[in-house]
Amino acid sequence: MISALAFTTALLATPLPQESSTSWKSELRKEIPLLGHRNWIVVADSAYPAQNSPGIRTIVTHASQIEVLKEVLSQLSKAKHVMPIVHLDKELSYVPEADARGVTAYRKELASLLKGKPTQSELHEDIIKNLDDAGKTFHVLLLKTDFTVPYTSVFLQLDCAYWGPEKEAKLRKIMNKG
Repeated sequence: MISALAFTTALLATPLPQESSTSWKSELRKEIPLLGHRNWIVVADSAYPAQNSPGIRTIVTHASQIEVLKEVLSQLSKAKHVMPIVHLDKELSYVPEADARGVTAYRKELASLLKGKPTQSELHEDIIKNLDDAGKTFHVLLLKTDFTVPYTSVFLQLDCAYWGPEKEAKLRKIMNKG
């Protein structure tokens, strides 16, 4: 009994190993086939809070925001079953360079990366609430980066790549007729 208690205490005192900077890429590759519409992937800045919703899994990447976002978008572009709807913090457009060095360059690079993708800007607190609600029922993968500029997190709500809103509306119309 005492040896079992000592063993358990030793296990609890041992810190969990940090995931290496490349393991987040392999985790992302494993996760994407499991994800579907209503799931989310978040590429978050370093101050993004840990959330308690059971469906939210956080991985600390130890990588830059742009590197992580490029990898996520690349992996999603290869997926046949999902496509991202991008949500950005509305506040990002208003953050002055004088208060957050690097924000102007980040906005330019972000615009280039997201060109042609459906994008919505919403208040940060509203996105967090939506993510928290989604995490109660659906899986959310949060990839936390080393970036230290505020309101730069990119929220990717996954949607079905092969069945869009137009097809859904058409289906509902047919169902209502018949």
